[in-house]
Parts: sequence; structure tokens; C-alpha cells
Amino acid sequence: MGTPHPNDEHWMRHALNLAWKGQYSTTPNPRVGCVFVRDGVAIAEGFHVRAGEGHAEVQAIAQARAQGVSLQGSTAYVTLEPCAHHGRTGPCAEALVATGVARVVAAVLDPNPLVAGKGMAILRAAGIETVQGVLVEQARWINRGFFSRMERKRPWVRLKVASSADGVTALNNSTSQWITGPEARLDGHHLRAQACAVLSGIGTVKADNPQLNVRGIETDRQPLKVIVDSKLEISPDALLLQTGRVLIAHTEPQLPAWLSTHPNAANIEALNVAPVAAGLHAGKVKTDLLRLLQELARRGINELHLEAGFGLNGSFMQAGLVDEVVQYVAPRFLGAGLGLFRLPEQETLPATLDWAIHSFEQKGRDLLIVWVRNNQE
Repeated sequence: MGTPHPNDEHWMRHALNLAWKGQYSTTPNPRVGCVFVRDGVAIAEGFHVRAGEGHAEVQAIAQARAQGVSLQGSTAYVTLEPCAHHGRTGPCAEALVATGVARVVAAVLDPNPLVAGKGMAILRAAGIETVQGVLVEQARWINRGFFSRMERKRPWVRLKVASSADGVTALNNSTSQWITGPEARLDGHHLRAQACAVLSGIGTVKADNPQLNVRGIETDRQPLKVIVDSKLEISPDALLLQTGRVLIAHTEPQLPAWLSTHPNAANIEALNVAPVAAGLHAGKVKTDLLRLLQELARRGINELHLEAGFGLNGSFMQAGLVDEVVQYVAPRFLGAGLGLFRLPEQETLPATLDWAIHSFEQKGRDLLIVWVRNNQE
């Protein structure tokens, strides 16, 4: 195992920026960037675009070959440990060995059991100096969904809410369009595009008839639409059912007749997630939410973007299944109305803080605050 160099963080940041270019397209694979450096100059770089295509290292090697650049004796910076297994593409660790690279710096080890240190071991066995643990937090954050799926067997759940400064998400008459401005709403579509799936509840579907797709963002991939609809009350005319892939999470013993003849039937799946034991449901949604998340993970869902009403939001919060809250706060005070989540009243303040502010920035006229749950398990 080698030792970090003074410029390692600089080049790893560059590799992370490359990885982010695949923010909308890599699922279910992780976002990975790679840059080869020699004598303080980047000589080749690449990023993983989508599953089935070359990984970041392979893309960078291909660029070097196309430009007639030798990688002999260079240092490769990779945001995730090079893979060591044969999937739809060959092992990146072996491809790196073949280049004659002298040193490989990985931000973090791959949590995939098929890799998990094996890639770095291949490199060391070939006499290549290896370093790991450079900008670990940033590397895990960019792939927090992938790490969650691999380590916890469930997706990373991001809950998005838009509220007034006094925490109102909708008026008592259900009016909510639009509390925040256009810049905040467009940013919300960026988050949808980054997610593998967007989840909402039947209450929101009935009230707003949303499409739940990505609009205004250039992307060739639409996320899976997931609806928590315990009693299968969704109308076949609902906008979200007309196009794209849809998963309806329910608890009914029998499916509606219209489902098999729907024009988009080939892309609509009904999944029964009734609790297998008493007491598993959270709030009033009699659905095993943890089981639903585990089923989504088995389908390769890394990041789940939750856009629902305060009832379903509260159910996920009470169940301890929300990892991140993205809150757009508008500069207005609305008084009485619906809050962010339906949560039980507390008589005492908790002794510890369950949440931390990860970041905040202005989006047009509104404030974006990202909250992250402490001690995720």
C-alpha cells in the first residue's frame, strides 16, 4: 500500500467531476470517473456513461489509444475501486495492469461483494503502487445510492418537499401550486433525473394527477415511477400510467381487470407488499415500506426520490427510512396549512440531533436546504 501525494486530492476532485457527468445515466451501476496523470498533467480521462458500456477506466484507456498516448508510468485516479470481475465488461483492474500504469489511487473501495478489495489486490500483485481513501466522503456521497443498496440492501431515500418559510406545503384547501419559484421546480427535475425511481402515494395521484416524469432536463432515461396504493384505487386514466415504467405497491389479494388490458400494460407492474406480520406498517399506510424498499433494491434501484403528501412522508419518516430531505423554502409565510410530515406529537425535546444540514444554497428566489440523517443504518 502506497502513501498519498500532495496532489492526490486535486486530481481526485477532477475524477469526481468526471463521474458526475454520468449523474442521469449510470444506474444501476455507480458513477465513476478516471483520469491518468503524468508529470503533473492529465493525459487521458473518462467516465462511466451507462450499464453495459465501458467503465471509466476503459473509457480513459480508449481515449489514450485514440490519441496515441502511452500510459506507461502514469498515475490513475479512480473514484471507485477498479472492478475485478467479469460482467458485461471485463475487469478494469486487469485493463489497468496492461497499460503499464505505475500507481493507482482509488477514492474508496467498491462495496460490491464481487469486488470489495479484489481489484486493488490484482493491482498490487502486478507490482503497481496502490492508494485508497482519498476524498472518501465525497466519493461515497456521489454514489450514496449504490453504497446503500450494496451495504444495507435498500435504496437511499431522498424526500423532496417545497414549503413556505413557516413550513406549510399546501393550504388547507390543498392548493400548493406553486409555493416555490421556477428555478426550484427545475432543480427538482434534476433530482428526479438523478434518481433510479420516483415514489408517490395515491393521495397525491388523486389530488394532482402528476406525470412523475423528468421534464426540462436532457436525459435519455426516465426513472421508474412507484405508487404506494394499498387498495389499488388508481384510475387507469391517471397520467403517470400512460407512459414509462410503473410499479404499483399494494396490499390487495386481487388485481383490477383493467390492468391486463391497459395500453401501457407491458410497463406496469403490481407488487403486493402487505405486511407479513402485525405491526409492520407505519402511520395509516398499511404497507410494509421496508419490504418495498428491499424489493426495489433487488430491482437495481440505488436512489429513490420521494415526492408525496405529508401523510406518506410522515410514514416514511416514522419508519426511519428517509436518509435525506431536500427542502425548498419559499420566502413567504402562509399561516394555517399542511405541514411537511404527519408525525406524532412529542412532549419532550429529543436529547440528540437526528439530522444535520449537509448543504444550503439559493435557487432563484428560494432557499434549498439538504438535510441528512445522522448514523444511518
